[in-house]
Amino acid sequence: MKFIHLSDLHLGKRVNEFSMIEDQRYILTKIINIVDEEKPEGVLVAGDVYDRSVPSEEAMQLWDEFLIKLSKRKIPVFAISGNHDSAVRFSSHNKLVENAGIYLSPVYEGEVKPITLEDSEGKLNIYLLPFIKPVHVKQFFSEEKIEDYTDACRVAIKQMKVDEKERNILVAHQFVLGASTCESEEHTVGGLDNVSASVFDCFDYVALGHIHGKQSIGRESVRYSGTPLKYSFSEKNHNKSVTVVEFGKKGDVVIRECPLVPQHDLREIRGTYDEVTSKKNYEGTAVDDYLHIILTDEEDIPDAIGKLRVIYKNIMKLSYDNKRTRENKVISDVEDVEKKTPIELFEEFYELQNNQKMSDEQKNYTVELIDSIWEV
Repeated sequence: MKFIHLSDLHLGKRVNEFSMIEDQRYILTKIINIVDEEKPEGVLVAGDVYDRSVPSEEAMQLWDEFLIKLSKRKIPVFAISGNHDSAVRFSSHNKLVENAGIYLSPVYEGEVKPITLEDSEGKLNIYLLPFIKPVHVKQFFSEEKIEDYTDACRVAIKQMKVDEKERNILVAHQFVLGASTCESEEHTVGGLDNVSASVFDCFDYVALGHIHGKQSIGRESVRYSGTPLKYSFSEKNHNKSVTVVEFGKKGDVVIRECPLVPQHDLREIRGTYDEVTSKKNYEGTAVDDYLHIILTDEEDIPDAIGKLRVIYKNIMKLSYDNKRTRENKVISDVEDVEKKTPIELFEEFYELQNNQKMSDEQKNYTVELIDSIWEV
C-alpha cells in the first residue's frame, strides 16, 4: 500500500509581501502529476494547509481545487489541521466530504478514531491527530499528569489504544525534539513545544508537519516531508520534495522522495552593482526567480532596488555586505562636544553610522552645506 506524504502548504502565504498563490497553484499541479505517476492509495497532509487561521478566499479555492482533483481520481485524502489552521474551520463539513474519500481531522475532543484500509497484508490504520497543546488534552483527561507537549501527545496517543500487531500510521503536526528548523517556522520560546519522538513508538510511520525542511527524527519512519515551496531565504539550499511511503507486511516500510521543481526558485546572488547588472553575468539565468541580492559596493547605490528590478523583477530583498555592514564599530571616546566644530561632530557621527571615515569629497560637500544653512 502506497501513500504520498506532504505538509505545510501554507496556502495564501505572502513572502516579503509577494503573494505565493500562483506558485502554490503551480506546485499543487506538479503534486497531482506525481499522484498520477505513483497511483497511491492515499495522500497524507500533515497540517498547515493554510497560512492563516482565517484564510483568504483564493487560498480556500485552491485547497478545494486540489481536493476535487484527488477526489475525481478516487484518491483518498487524510488531512489534519496545523497550528496555522483553525481546527473548527478546517473540519467543517468533514462528515459530508468523507463520502468523497476526504478525511479531515475534527476538533480534538479527547478521542481519535482510526480510518482503516485493507490489502493483501491485512489492516492498515490511519490516525489523524490535529495540532494539540497541553491545554487541549487536559480538559478531557484531568486525572492524567500533563505538564508539557510530550505529555499531551503521550496521553492523546494512549487513548487511541493502538493495536501494535497491525500496521499503523499517525498524521501529526508537532515539533519533535531534535528537528532542524529554519526562519519561516513559528517556535515557542525555550523549546516548550518540543515533543519526544519516543511517544510515537507504536506507529509504523509518522507523517509529520510543522518543520519546513524534510528530515527524519530518531528513526527513518518518523518523518517531516517539508514544505513544497521555499518560504524564506533560510530555505534557499533546500531541495523540496514529497515523500512516498510504501507498506508491505508489518514492519516493512520503504520511504523515498519525488522532487518538486518550483515555477520560480528562491535564491541569493551577490556582487557589486556593476557585476549583478552585467549582461554577461545574468544572461541565461532565471532572472524572474525570487531573489535576495547582496551588493558588495562600499557606497550605497541610489535607488538600487528600483534599478535592479529592471532586470530582476521579483527581487524580494536587497542588502549590503561591505566594511560598513560587517563591522560594528563604536566610537567610545567621550569628549566635550562644545570644544568640537560642527564638521568634527558630523565626521564622528558619519563614522559611527558607517564604520568608515568620510572621504574628502564628502567632507567638502558637508562643509559647504553647513555654511549655506548658517547663512540662512
